[in-house]
Amino acid sequence: MAWYDDDEYQKPNGNNKINVDFKKLKEFKVNLPKFSTIAIILILAWLASGFYIVDPQEVGLVKRFGKFEYSIGPGPHWHIPYPVETVIKPKVTRIYRLEVGFRTILNTNPARYRSVPIESYMLTGDENIVKVEFIVQFKIKNPVDFVFNVNNQMTTVFKAAEAAMREVIGENNIDSVLTTKKAQIQTDCKDLLQKTLNEYKLGVSVLTVQLQDVHPPKEVINAFKDVASAKEDKERYINEAQGYRNDIIPKAKGEAAKIVNEALAYKQMLINKAIGETTRFKEVLSQYRLAKDITKKRLYIEAMERILKKSEKIIVDQSVGSKVIPLLNLGNEVKNGKK
Repeated sequence: MAWYDDDEYQKPNGNNKINVDFKKLKEFKVNLPKFSTIAIILILAWLASGFYIVDPQEVGLVKRFGKFEYSIGPGPHWHIPYPVETVIKPKVTRIYRLEVGFRTILNTNPARYRSVPIESYMLTGDENIVKVEFIVQFKIKNPVDFVFNVNNQMTTVFKAAEAAMREVIGENNIDSVLTTKKAQIQTDCKDLLQKTLNEYKLGVSVLTVQLQDVHPPKEVINAFKDVASAKEDKERYINEAQGYRNDIIPKAKGEAAKIVNEALAYKQMLINKAIGETTRFKEVLSQYRLAKDITKKRLYIEAMERILKKSEKIIVDQSVGSKVIPLLNLGNEVKNGKK
């Protein structure tokens, strides 16, 4: 049991006494509503801190006590304020760009670049050193995997891209890297990088791997340029020869086909002519057997007709003898335009 008086508060055993200033106690009671108002305001402010907006290019990932709870699309939303829930908003439509082997110097016009040799120098399959600078473009495909499966996502993509390019360069000789297989190297590196990132479950999609610059070390670059120029000349000469070949061979084949066809036609003509002569001879032979004298005379007349038709001779009767008057033949001269 306890009791109060205006001067003190005393427990029943009377051993402990506490002096109470009732004037201050009354002031404290008067200030209690002010503390309640402040507490309410703080609670409301804490609740208001749970409102957030997800932009159209983002997706909201809500964590509850550090563990992923759910994802949410663009627009205004509310979550239980910190420290219960927090929101991460990765940009899922943005195309990220990484530079390997070089860096763009910002705020320069025109753009300038700085080489990073420790990244760019690589070893080819025939044990030559080549300087490779390239860019990688990718976007977030699975934001949950991207945020929660791997730490330092950009560094991971960068290191994986560098490793993939070194592996692909190591599978090719230096001539292929510098000349004919650049497109194939880009494709192979992109496929290998995507495969590696899928194994990491990073949740990204590799869009392009593009070689920015590929050349040998500066100490031997002039010699390699000469070699590359010679190879380009070789390819050009081969292409020109191939073009000439493609032009000549069809013509030759056409001429050959024409000659063969003409020969076949001539052969057939001779065969037909021989068949016709044979048939005619057989017909004459059958007539000759029926009337030998008449056939002989007919054959003689026909032969003389063919001979004399082209002859320029003048035939006179034998009875005229030496009485033939000399003839000044002007027919040929007039015919040939001579006077």
